[in-house]
Amino acid sequence: MLQVFCLLVALLANSAMAAEKIRYCDYPVYPPISWSDGKQVRGLAPGVVKKLFAELGDDVEIVELDNWNRCVRDAAEGRVDVVLMYRTAEREQSMVFSSVPVLREEVAVFVNRQHPVNIERLEDLANYHGGLLFGESYGVTFDRFVAEHQNVEMVSDSRQNFGKLIRGRIDFIVSERRTGQMRVETLPDAQDIVALPQAFGVDYLRVAVSRRSPLARRMPDIDAQLQRMVDSGEVDRLLDESKVAYRDMINLPANAQ
Repeated sequence: MLQVFCLLVALLANSAMAAEKIRYCDYPVYPPISWSDGKQVRGLAPGVVKKLFAELGDDVEIVELDNWNRCVRDAAEGRVDVVLMYRTAEREQSMVFSSVPVLREEVAVFVNRQHPVNIERLEDLANYHGGLLFGESYGVTFDRFVAEHQNVEMVSDSRQNFGKLIRGRIDFIVSERRTGQMRVETLPDAQDIVALPQAFGVDYLRVAVSRRSPLARRMPDIDAQLQRMVDSGEVDRLLDESKVAYRDMINLPANAQ
C-alpha cells in the first residue's frame, strides 16, 4: 500500500510539473525570426520554441514585451525561462545556451544610396552616424566598438530605425542581413536602402535558458531535440513558412479581415 501511495504522489508531482508552462520571451520586430500579426507572435523563433518543448512534453506561454532589452533582463533575472539570442560572455553569466545553434546569422550594414558612404570594414563606421535597437548585441568586437565610439543612436523600434535611414537622419543601420532585407522589401519608400555586400560578423541564434529556471538542468535534452529538428529540416521549414506568412500579411489590403 505504501508503495502504491508513493507512486501516486510521484505521478501527481510529475503532472503538476508538466502542467506548469514554460515562459518564452519575445520582442517580435525581427521578421522572419519573430513578428506580430496584431494578434499573436509569429515567426521562426516562437515556432522553434513551441515545437521544441512540445516534443519534450511542455507547454509554452509567450511573453511579448515592448523592447528587446526587457526580454534580455527578464530572462537574466528569471522572470521568463527562455529567449532565443546570441551568446556573449556577459549573457553566459545568467543564461545557459544551447550548444546546437538554431540559425546562422550574418551581420550586415544597411545604407541609403542617396547618401553615399565609404564603408569597407568595421572601423569605417566610426566616421558616420548609425542606428541600433536597445539591447542588441552583434558580438564582442562590435559591441566594444559601439561603446567606444558612441556614434550609434539606440531606439526601440526597427521601423523607426529604417525610417531615419530613409530620411537621411542617420548614415547606416546594423542589422541581421535576413531581417534587414525583409524590412527593406516591405517598407514604403525603402527602394534606396541597400545592404553592403560584405559581412561585418557572423553569429548564431541559440536557445538561451535562464540559470534561475528549472529548465537549465535539462539542457542535454534540449540540445538533443534541437539537433533532431535541425537534422530533419524542421527549422528550415519553419523559416520558409515564416517568410511566406509575413509577406502575405504585408501584402493584404488595408481593409482585409
